[in-house]
Amino acid sequence: MDTKRVAFTLMMGALGNLLFAVSYHVGQLAPGVALDFSLLAAFIAGFFGGPAMGLVSGLLVGTLPGIMFGPMGMGSWLGLIGLPLGKGLTGLMAGILTRAFGLGRNKHSSLLMVPATILAYVPECLFTYAYFEYLMPFLLGRGGAIVFIYYILPKALAEVVTMSFFMAALMGNKGFNDFLNKFFLTPPIPAALNASKTK
Repeated sequence: MDTKRVAFTLMMGALGNLLFAVSYHVGQLAPGVALDFSLLAAFIAGFFGGPAMGLVSGLLVGTLPGIMFGPMGMGSWLGLIGLPLGKGLTGLMAGILTRAFGLGRNKHSSLLMVPATILAYVPECLFTYAYFEYLMPFLLGRGGAIVFIYYILPKALAEVVTMSFFMAALMGNKGFNDFLNKFFLTPPIPAALNASKTK
């Protein structure tokens, strides 16, 4: 990664923690359960920057959620590891899907972004299930799939679907794409691929 990509990755990590702080304090649904739109930053990093940037940004994005849902919530020390890892998986998968679907390189990218965003969450969803069903009971003596299925999963799916439409809007926004390509993503992946096709 060059310095611009490092800066973009760090910015997305900071943005994700900021989004979490705002949504956590505004959207408390129940003790230990709150709205969390921090994944938006991991989606942006992964879909626009690629798998590596998505993974690192996701790990950074999970810092504050890991603290609040870990030592300050029901996850204890395990949350400090589990939440960043889960969000890192989402960022990584977003980058992989960008390449698989050719996002940013075809006229249907905005439409594809909705299912791609939802699919990018699948690895984290499976990991979170394992976290509640196996890791928490084994290491902490509490947790269980019921907590995930009845409280975490419905909230997470609603958040991801909401973010998928926001990501579709960003993918179709020429100004946003030009800004990223000019100041952060060098060489811009779509532009580089398009240039190679014209040769």
